[in-house]
Amino acid sequence: MRLSPLRSLRWATRTALALVVLVLVIEATTATLAYDPPEIQTGNVESSATGATLVAVQGWHVDGRGNENKPARLVSFDSSGNVSWVHDGPERSVGWFYDADPLPGGDVLVVNTIREGGVGKTLVYRLDPETGDRVWQTKFNITDTHDADLINGDQLLVANMREWDAENSTSNDRLFIYDLTEERIVWEWYFKNHYPESMDGGVNPDWTHVNDVDKIGPGRYVASPRNFDQVIAVDRESKNITFQLGADDDHDVLYEQHNPTYLETDDGRPVVLVADSENDRVVEYTCTERVNQSCTWERTWTVGAGQLDWPRDANRLPNGNTLITDSRNHRIIEVTPKGRIVWEAYVPWGPFSAERVAHGNDGVRSPTMHDLGYRGSYNLTGTAGLTPGTEEDGRLFPGWLRANFGGLPVVGDPARALADRWQAGAQWVRPVWMAPWSFVYLVFGALSTLIWALAEGLYQRRRLVSAIRTITDRVRAW
Repeated sequence: MRLSPLRSLRWATRTALALVVLVLVIEATTATLAYDPPEIQTGNVESSATGATLVAVQGWHVDGRGNENKPARLVSFDSSGNVSWVHDGPERSVGWFYDADPLPGGDVLVVNTIREGGVGKTLVYRLDPETGDRVWQTKFNITDTHDADLINGDQLLVANMREWDAENSTSNDRLFIYDLTEERIVWEWYFKNHYPESMDGGVNPDWTHVNDVDKIGPGRYVASPRNFDQVIAVDRESKNITFQLGADDDHDVLYEQHNPTYLETDDGRPVVLVADSENDRVVEYTCTERVNQSCTWERTWTVGAGQLDWPRDANRLPNGNTLITDSRNHRIIEVTPKGRIVWEAYVPWGPFSAERVAHGNDGVRSPTMHDLGYRGSYNLTGTAGLTPGTEEDGRLFPGWLRANFGGLPVVGDPARALADRWQAGAQWVRPVWMAPWSFVYLVFGALSTLIWALAEGLYQRRRLVSAIRTITDRVRAW
């Protein structure tokens, strides 16, 4: 019996969809079988580092319980990129590790957000890495903090984000100084006193996302309100903003940056080296002209544009190289001014910051690219490419999407938006053992199956309604 043209089309469509789903499943299986999940390992090391490198790894948790396959931890690498020690976050009441600073004598100042009773709190402690003991600790009843620095011997300079006053619908995001001896806050600086509520599309529970604050001189602090796309300097006494790099939504300059390092040229002009996270690059800006408290900024140096994946820390070393935390590529790299990777270590999941212990986190006296004579944009070369997506010729789904569709009319904006969302969230949802492209295949396979099921349901709606009625009548009769 010959099928009608309409029925033939339906069966051909069903067969095609079944083949698409089958091919996607096969491709996902094949990619995963050939996949080596990222792990702590040495990458390309052309020259030994000057001592140990301390890395704070954010990790992942769900409602306060850590994922043992994506742990929050601190890792120390020796000069050759081998692991010296690992400090794991707690399995329960876990949050994330953020800033970790080397202290004189070998101890480490650690910032760890935790959850207690479903409420976020911040734990700052001094860790003895040899024993794993906490020399001292201070717990703040503040929701989220990415950075706290020990200053003036016995004070903590804290960047406090996500301080939302729900009753008054206002943000209390701030910088503050806590005196460990007096056990009290001795100085505060609120963003709402210096910025209009219209910033970042309007005041909200994560208004500033201030992710870093550093002391750069007596009573002088540099801060990074990430959601405002800018780096600022604040004077402790006057509470004035003494310089600003970037502006809200001016993404050509900065786009949701992390952990700026303040430098100065030989003639004393301000320089900012910063991980320009959402632009996937590291940049250095030099103040070319200063009138009163206002700087005219020039982008002196760029490295890794489009090759880095959400970098969140960049520190200038005394030899002129730059230590970069390439977060979503799960690696730490030391690059020359021309972008050559000379030291590399891989450390999943989501490294937040890295410090070369011998040099600490005070970058003011490190050389600038302006004084070294390097200008322009440089590509990265020399990676070991041990994690998929970090090879020089490799590309994961977000990059593929941007390259093939991001520049097209109409579909370009949605494609770039999807790429950003995928890049931000997929690796945390995807199981550790699954290859990145396998996850893509399975997601599209599931979407194809869902569309197929919805189409079949719409086509068979009369039969479905009739069947439901029959079942309902039988249940009632019973």
